[in-house]
This record gives sequence, C-alpha cells and structure tokens, in this order.
Amino acid sequence: MFYRWRPYVSMVERRRKAERETAKLKKKGRPVSSVKIDGRAIAKTFWGKAWCDNLERYSDFSNRLPRGRTYVRNGAVLDLQIAPGEVKALVSGSRIYQVAVKVAAVPKARWSVLSKDCAGDIHSLVELLQGRFSKGVMERICRQETGLFPAPAQIEFSCSCPDWASMCKHVAAALYGIGARLDAQPELLFKLRKVDEKDLIAKAGRGIPLSLKGPAADKLLAAGSLSELFGLDIADAEPGPSAPAEPAKPAKRRRAKPQSEKIEEAAAKRTSPGRRSPAGARNTPKPPPKPPPRKRTAGTLPRIRKAK
Repeated sequence: MFYRWRPYVSMVERRRKAERETAKLKKKGRPVSSVKIDGRAIAKTFWGKAWCDNLERYSDFSNRLPRGRTYVRNGAVLDLQIAPGEVKALVSGSRIYQVAVKVAAVPKARWSVLSKDCAGDIHSLVELLQGRFSKGVMERICRQETGLFPAPAQIEFSCSCPDWASMCKHVAAALYGIGARLDAQPELLFKLRKVDEKDLIAKAGRGIPLSLKGPAADKLLAAGSLSELFGLDIADAEPGPSAPAEPAKPAKRRRAKPQSEKIEEAAAKRTSPGRRSPAGARNTPKPPPKPPPRKRTAGTLPRIRKAK
C-alpha cells in the first residue's frame, strides 16, 4: 500500500478558504470571533507575549508548536471562545475541526500568595491590564510553578481531527490564538484561570488606615506642664453649657429732614464764598456787568461848553 503526500496549498489559498468557511458559519447564525494576525508577530503586548513564551518553554508542546504558529498566522482559527476554565475553537484544515481546551483554575492558596507578593506594586486596574508594572511583579506573575500561567499538567485538550499525536497542529493553533486574543482583551486570562484581577488592586490598599491616628500618650502635655511652661494659671474646670447668642440689635434709622431745612442748606451752599466746585476750584462772586458804550450817530458833534 502506497501513501501519497497531500498537494501543497499556498498561504493565500488557505486564507481564502478560511474566509469562505467563516462566511458560511455567519450565514448559519453562529457568532464567530476569528483570530487575525497582522505581520509575523503573533502577540505584541505583555500578556500575549507572556502566554506564548509560557507555551514554548515547555518541552511537552515543542513538537507541534511550529505548525500551530503557521496555522494561526494563516488565519486558520475561524472561531475562538474563551470561558472560565475552558476554550473552544474552530480550526480550518483539510476540513473544519473542533478544538476544546480545558485549563485548571489557579489554586486559592497560590492566588492568595501571589496577590500578597504583588500588593503595593500595582496601583490601578488600567496599569495591571496594560502590563505597566515593575520587573519584579512581572517575574512573580510569569513564574512557572507559582505564577499565573498554567503548566502542561494543568491543560487538557482534544480535537476532532484524525491526528494520533497528543497535541495536533489544530490544538497548537488554538493555544497561540489565546495569546493573540490576550493582546486586545488581557482580562480574559483571569477569566480563564477563574480568578478576579481586582484582588491584586484590593489587597494593595488594605494596609492603608481609614483614619489618621492621634498622637502618642507620652507626647501629650498635661495642664500643670502648660502652666509651668507659660507661667499661666490653668483651672481644671469642666466645660459648661454654651451661653445663648445675643440677638442682633436693629439698625438705627435716620430722621428725615423737613423740606424747609433742605432748602436753607442748599441756599447756604450757593452763597458761601469758600465753596468749591466739584473740580476743586474756589467759586468767587461775579462782578456786576458793565454798561454798554454809547453809540454816536453821523452829523453829531460833542457839545463844547464855553468858558464864561
């Protein structure tokens, strides 16, 4: 019995086939969330890169990971749904295969220790999801045995393809698709491991007191110390009830002046010689007007009185 190699299918043809299969699924009314890779890098952010690095440093997955990277770059992951503790995917090959991946939840004791180790170094949820924290926090989160990422023993997978290998290329493509999805939605990693990412922020603020503490007892001065320090007699009297506030006194109303007084005051101001004008100049009484000169008519001469 002779076996023949399958005909080579180019990358462009594989992408076209994936697009056709995706369109068929959408026509059937099934919600589809495909994985699309731009360029060679599968993941570009901290969480996506950390997930892919975690896959590649385990020798259990090393045989089929290269084929899985090729498949996910070609757009073969038609649909990828991430739920708490479970991932379901549709991967296009010679046919469409169904992939199921189960990831164990983070043990409570492990999560509690990890949260305490990161307390105080993560200040906001935005900083956490964007991966903007110190190098020490990154190392604790990505640690193989005590970190957030699963070990091979915590991952179970299955595929509907006839491949006899423990991990086929379709499962590897789905696992890399998780890393690409974490670039846009890093909170899905916490959802997959069944933990709440807000615990890292809440534990960081539990050490802050709700109110300010008062001064220590040995730092308070007694009344006798104050009297000796300032030379005052301070009596130890109990505070009595506060005296009632005095009612406000009504404002005094001015007596209105009669009209005769107003006229006399106005006349006195007009006749006073020292009154100043609004511009500051002193007002002086005006001289009486001069009589106009007499006009002479033509043909008249002044009379000359003859001497006697």
